Amino acid sequence: MHNPFIQIEGSKRSLHVQVAREIARKILSGEVAQNSIIPNEMALCEQFSVSRTALREAIKLLTSKGLLESKPKVGTRVKSRENWNFLDAQLLDWLIDLGDNEVVYREFLSLRKAIEPEAAALAAQNATVQQRIELSSTFQKMDEISKNFDAEKWMEVDMHFHRLVFLSTGNSFYLPFANVLCTMFKSFISHSSEEGGTCIGEHRAIYAAIMAGDADKARQANTTLLANSKHRLPPGT
Repeated sequence: MHNPFIQIEGSKRSLHVQVAREIARKILSGEVAQNSIIPNEMALCEQFSVSRTALREAIKLLTSKGLLESKPKVGTRVKSRENWNFLDAQLLDWLIDLGDNEVVYREFLSLRKAIEPEAAALAAQNATVQQRIELSSTFQKMDEISKNFDAEKWMEVDMHFHRLVFLSTGNSFYLPFANVLCTMFKSFISHSSEEGGTCIGEHRAIYAAIMAGDADKARQANTTLLANSKHRLPPGT
């Protein structure tokens, strides 16, 4: 049987996480096919030069993310794509790290358009006093950076602004999306806001509507932001 996995080199990364990452990359890239059986435990331990304990922890981690499934007398099978947990921040990090992200960015923007306007509306209705204070402080930083643009600083504050909106919805099911944003925004926003394209006016409208408790205006302002021509996808998407 062809073994696509390579030996793990020394790293500061936890060994079982490093093994999991290498296996995940092969699965996410399609090099290891869905529904296929990966090499057995002995072969993988030898290939990666790791202990059974490290390998089993790696398999357990990937199983929790929906990538693998182990069955007695069958082996460890790659589960089909519909079982993969794409809301898992670590899995997304591995996926983005592959480098060919055109489809990922397109799907991410589509997801944002579907859920973010409603998150803004809920934040307008449900944000706590403390969350509104933090949102206000964050927007003031955005406003300052937009006047003296710094791409790295903008990426961090923009990511925090949108994360706060999700955290302010008062709806627990929106919380995983806040974590997804932290992973995706690192690469998505860095392109979307290049050359100073911050869309500060649209962000100001979202902020003002949330602070005023106007759900309809918050929803519309977020829709407008995501439709703005400056809100670009990376080249080729």
